[in-house]
Amino acid sequence: MSKAFTKETDSDGDDDGADGALPPLPAGSKNYITPDGYARLRDELLQLMDEERPKIVETVHWAAKNGDRSENGDYLYGKKRLREIDRRIRFLTKRLEIAEITDPSVHHGRDQVFFGATVRYADEAGDERSVTILGIDEAESAKAQVSWISPIARALLKAREGDVVKLVTPGGAHEVEIISVNYPAPRPAEA
Repeated sequence: MSKAFTKETDSDGDDDGADGALPPLPAGSKNYITPDGYARLRDELLQLMDEERPKIVETVHWAAKNGDRSENGDYLYGKKRLREIDRRIRFLTKRLEIAEITDPSVHHGRDQVFFGATVRYADEAGDERSVTILGIDEAESAKAQVSWISPIARALLKAREGDVVKLVTPGGAHEVEIISVNYPAPRPAEA
């Protein structure tokens, strides 16, 4: 079949995530996010809409005027990149619309685990780890940040310093002891 008669799709799955790396929200749950995480997503959206997309549109427009589009690398790459940008813009727009901004600093000084807490805990072997519980759109495992829907976060939420909680993983159930709970300090009010 000729390429001219094949349909070009916007995405493989319609997950609207540019790379599909972010998990979907659990059904009926809110999209909790910190003020900093919200600002980062908003900044990315604005950068895509105001800077990157217009540049790619200009390149595609220029390349389209150069004739045969089937062998025009600038045109083909530009159209592909434009679809990726548009998909990411849709994803970010949807996520920001349903975002529930939650400031973890309101819990500063408390010893109970809530969204935004940095929790130090020890497993049964005595190995200590520290995680910060954030929204699914902002957590980065390389920075010891976990999503509030992750198994460890679900086990820790609402527990207090000194509590022993049960962590259920594919490898079985384990007990972890909460050593400390910390929250960011409140920011000074701007005048």
